[in-house]
Amino acid sequence: NIFYTNIFQMNITISSAPIVNVKVTSNINSFAAEKRFDKSLTIGDLKARLELITGASSGSMILSVYDEKDNEICALNNDSALLGSFPVEENYRIHVVDNSKRVGEFEDLSKVQKFELSEDEYEKKSDTVRNFLLKNKLGKFNEEEQARLQKEKEEAERKEEEKAKTITVGDRCEARVQGEPTRRGEVMFVGKTEFKSGWWVGIKYDEPLGKNDGRVGGKKYFEAPMKYGGFVRPANVEVGDFPRD
Repeated sequence: NIFYTNIFQMNITISSAPIVNVKVTSNINSFAAEKRFDKSLTIGDLKARLELITGASSGSMILSVYDEKDNEICALNNDSALLGSFPVEENYRIHVVDNSKRVGEFEDLSKVQKFELSEDEYEKKSDTVRNFLLKNKLGKFNEEEQARLQKEKEEAERKEEEKAKTITVGDRCEARVQGEPTRRGEVMFVGKTEFKSGWWVGIKYDEPLGKNDGRVGGKKYFEAPMKYGGFVRPANVEVGDFPRD
């Protein structure tokens, strides 16, 4: 494409693409933006667009162009000149400086006014998710459903505890977890842990098929070489005469 411009009453022909992709940075923000600009824009028009991108004021911003190696190429210092009259190439960077703004001014979320409702105000509104659930007796507002779920949870916990009590430290075992290979090893721990609720069986595997060395979250539950230790729910553990392969 041939891009034509008229600068200072002189006809200048520039052989280049009419659109240029550049990176935009500024001294008041930590982020960078990838943008496409038409080279027929005047620098004044470009500043107006950069105002929306960076938050800098077009009347006080100073623009500099940097190449891909971060060498400063030129300053865009003529508001009436066209962008295409400056040596701005693909993937160059336009850096915006506005010393009238505070660094990070537009990234400080503490300055953003938050919309908050008190609990009483929220209760009075009719178009909320809570109101919908309450009217239709869904979710936590369905007492029967909540009672059923609680009963199922307690039953599952009871069965888990019963199974855990059939497993003893020192037992040979197999860990059978869906989607994982069957692993043999020795039971090293049975009980509740700090890393997750419920009952767990700690196993020292015969092979390095585990995830730890018996330590989770900085707490040591049993001794095992790294990658030989693991924790499995009681339901996924079978004890018995499982010799080493």
